[in-house]
Amino acid sequence: MNAKRLIVMDIDSTLINEEVIDLLGDEAGVGERVAAITERAMRGELDFKEALAERVALLRDLPVSVLERVWARVTFTPGARELVSAAHERGWVVGLVSGGFHEIADRLVAAAGIDYCLANRLEVRGGQFTGRTQGPIVTCDLKLATMRQWAAEAEVDLANVVAIGDGANDIPMLKAAGIGIAFCAKPATKAVAPHHIDERNLLKVLDLIDELSS
Repeated sequence: MNAKRLIVMDIDSTLINEEVIDLLGDEAGVGERVAAITERAMRGELDFKEALAERVALLRDLPVSVLERVWARVTFTPGARELVSAAHERGWVVGLVSGGFHEIADRLVAAAGIDYCLANRLEVRGGQFTGRTQGPIVTCDLKLATMRQWAAEAEVDLANVVAIGDGANDIPMLKAAGIGIAFCAKPATKAVAPHHIDERNLLKVLDLIDELSS
């Protein structure tokens, strides 16, 4: 019960209610096209890297200033901040791994007091998105490797790591963590995850951890 833990969460549709790439697509006037690709990628029907590149390409020439409007539309999932606070009260650490973007993720980190964060970055030139990302793409393999790296840094055994996500990109980390939780997840993710929560309340994660630890 008192073991130090690391909680690693996906961001889009897990920590927050929205998919940031879809909100950016709305701003670019291609919301439906982007959302359709997102849905297929989340279900594991498309290669994540290819799906991301296709969606980000649709953002080309969009001004960076749209991030303010996107941020204004982002909402924390019920229980998200409370879960982070409760984890910190217990001496645990919390990280975010996301196929989304640091441009929004960093604001979430500041708002909720998150300890670690890894996300993609949008390339910008002349105050506009180029339609490309910058740096390594956060794939399912990188999510898993990062979870393991953070566990080592925090001196937390993998058996005491809690991984939470909803999409196909989260499956490897959900299966590798001591407690892997599919949260309001896509069918393919829910089918293979050791545990699942279908109520949109992240505080239920704490209840499940306590139940499994008793």
